[in-house]
Amino acid sequence: MTARDTTSPAPKRRKFALIAAAAIAALGAAAVYGIAGLGGNAGDAACAPALATAKRIAPLARGEVAAVSVADTGLHLPVLAFKDASGAEKTLADFKGRTVLLNLWATWCVPCRKEMPALAALQQKLGGPGFEVVAVNIDTRDLDKPKAWLQQTGVTGLTYYADASARVFQELKSIGKAVGMPTSLLIDPAGCEIAYLAGPAEWASDDGLKLVQAALK
Repeated sequence: MTARDTTSPAPKRRKFALIAAAAIAALGAAAVYGIAGLGGNAGDAACAPALATAKRIAPLARGEVAAVSVADTGLHLPVLAFKDASGAEKTLADFKGRTVLLNLWATWCVPCRKEMPALAALQQKLGGPGFEVVAVNIDTRDLDKPKAWLQQTGVTGLTYYADASARVFQELKSIGKAVGMPTSLLIDPAGCEIAYLAGPAEWASDDGLKLVQAALK
C-alpha cells in the first residue's frame, strides 16, 4: 500500500504569492519610470518643448558635431551660479527666454583652449537676443590667468563668466551632465536640456551652425 503524500501545499502557495507580488511591483515600476519599452522617463512636463526640439535636431548631430547627444528625458537644469567679469553674481535663470550654449572650460584643459575660438565664432555669427554662448571658466587658482589667456590668444566676442569654486561643474556632474572637460549643454529658453556634449566640437563649422540654427527655430 502506497503511503500518502502528507506534505502541506502552503509553502508552494506562499512562493507563488511572492512571485506574483514581485511581478506586480515590476509592472508598477515600469509604469512610473517608463521602462518595458515605453521609451524612458518623461521627466519635467515643462520640458516637452525642449524634447520636441531635440527630436527635430537629432538628424543634424553629424560631422563636426556628431558626438552631440540630444535629450531623451525632460531635464530642467538646476540653478547654476557663477560670476561675470565685474564679479557680479549670475545664474542660469538670468538667461531665461534665450537659447543658451553653456560651456565649461579651463586654461589647464587643452581641448578647452582649442575649442574657445570656435565658441567665440559661434557667438559672433548667431549671438543676439535669442541666443548666447555662455562660456564659464572654472580655473580655481590663478583667477587672472583665464582673462589674460583670452586676450593673448585673441579670443574675443564672448562675455566673460567664471566660477572659481568649480561648483557649477560638480552640480552638473551630480546629474550626469559633466564627466570631463570641456562640457557643453544646449539649453532651451525655459532652462531645459536640448542636447549635451562631453568634449570639444567645431561649433562654428557648417555642421555646428546648422545644428544650433535648427534649435533656434
